[in-house]
Amino acid sequence: MAKQLKFTFKDKEYVLEFTRRTVTEMEKKGFVAAEVENKPMSTLPALFEGAFLAHHRFEKKEVINEIFSHMTNKEELIGKLAEMYNEPIMALVEEPEESEGNVSWTASW
Repeated sequence: MAKQLKFTFKDKEYVLEFTRRTVTEMEKKGFVAAEVENKPMSTLPALFEGAFLAHHRFEKKEVINEIFSHMTNKEELIGKLAEMYNEPIMALVEEPEESEGNVSWTASW
């Protein structure tokens, strides 16, 4: 099951999650997770905002910013968001579980 972050803000339930589709969308918009250390002021809010795409795509940026400003334990929150962001990427490159029907390959060099 995908990792999710759940909370309530102003009587509205939120579920934050990253999927392959939302990670791809963020990358196409220029998000680079490796830039967190060098560009935290732009990257961290973009990571938080990107987590809304799967279930709350049309939430206004102003609301997302307001939610972020009221979040507690931000350091831990950012760590959880990074872990959630990484999950679809790891699923993309992991080995298949079943052996039947898998494609083996070889290189010629």
